[in-house]
Amino acid sequence: MENETKTGSNFFKSEPISVWILSGLLIIAFIADILFLPIYALLFVSIIFCVIFVVLFMVLSKSAKLQRDTIIERNESKSVLSGIGDAVIVYDTDFNVIFFNSTAERLFKIKSNDILGHKLTPNDIQKENWQILIQTVFSSLAPRVINHSREGEYPQVVDISFQDPEIEFRVTTILVKDENQKNISFIKIIHDRTAQILALRSSTEFITIASHQLRGPLTEINWALDTLKNATELNDTNKTIATGAAEAGKNLLRRIDEFLSVAKIDEGRFGYNFVDTDLLEYLGTILNEILPQARSAGIKIYFDRPTEDIPHVMIDPKQLSIALVNILENAIRYNIQNGEVIVKVDKVEDSPFLAISIRDTGIGIPEESLGKLFTKFFRSDNAVRSQTEGSGLGLYIAKGIIESHGGKIKAESELNRGTIITFTLPTDPKFIPKSEIPQEYL
Repeated sequence: MENETKTGSNFFKSEPISVWILSGLLIIAFIADILFLPIYALLFVSIIFCVIFVVLFMVLSKSAKLQRDTIIERNESKSVLSGIGDAVIVYDTDFNVIFFNSTAERLFKIKSNDILGHKLTPNDIQKENWQILIQTVFSSLAPRVINHSREGEYPQVVDISFQDPEIEFRVTTILVKDENQKNISFIKIIHDRTAQILALRSSTEFITIASHQLRGPLTEINWALDTLKNATELNDTNKTIATGAAEAGKNLLRRIDEFLSVAKIDEGRFGYNFVDTDLLEYLGTILNEILPQARSAGIKIYFDRPTEDIPHVMIDPKQLSIALVNILENAIRYNIQNGEVIVKVDKVEDSPFLAISIRDTGIGIPEESLGKLFTKFFRSDNAVRSQTEGSGLGLYIAKGIIESHGGKIKAESELNRGTIITFTLPTDPKFIPKSEIPQEYL
């Protein structure tokens, strides 16, 4: 309460001098009226002066309250921004710094006293210890920037990478407007992701190196097992053993290839070659190739072709087939005996996209597992009980490939009734990313 009283009194002290001059003039005029006006006129003037003083007092009181509330709100905002674990910088539209929290001080090794009130410019990059700060504020100066927002839309989110020293920031810029929608300031929140990114890179590098080291010897072992199972000198028992070993070797090789694919997707170097493609013809080819596997499992596959014309799409036929086969194999593997898989293509209403859905009549996915379905190594409990083998990487790889085509993927499911995997592909090439983005920046 004491603070509020001080705030109010400070306002009156800082009120423009013209208000107090006007008040003094009114008092002098009132005294003059008392001395020189007749009594009936004095009564009328007294009423007018009372009204003026009441209005003036109300205006001053309201102004004082607004000023007090503004100061309190500003102090609360500063307390919130100071308590954020990330670095926070606030500057006005002229780039004058008006807030620099303690985390920012530690991150950029600059004291708030040295920067508050300073107008930031690109030339400040020449100052000692200011280079990283200036490249963060003026991201066009940074060595590597990945933008996650459309130009002109706020909040703006960018990832900024530095090489020497190795630093990874995710920077969110918020535009602050006043009640008249006039731009007044910007808030930059800088999240230091360096430790997280370096750990992810280390694990990816380990997977890549280990997979390459294993793939060569395993290829030779598989070749020897294929030769051995076809040898005429072996009896039926030994041939069965050799055939089983060869099949296990091929499964292991597929797992290693999946690890390599995941590493390439994570690093943004999977490699795509987009070509104009008739999607219906392309899907028909993929379904014909997987049909023997479906028949062997007792599953029927249907292609629900659209009645309307479907525009061509730009895809990488080889890479997209990996995603499609992963989804279709899951639909076959986790289906019921004599089950069905239905593939359908539709135009997305009022959008330059096609939606491809793959619906099965299988075991379904528990609701609590749907959110994890497209993450690395995830397999739901009922999937593990149904099929003990599986890496949990197929749908993660499919998601990475589809997103690199400019599409999105989602899953709907009902336990013991089946699952629908739907993904989109753009009919307008401008929605295809110009380059691959490493998963660490998504």
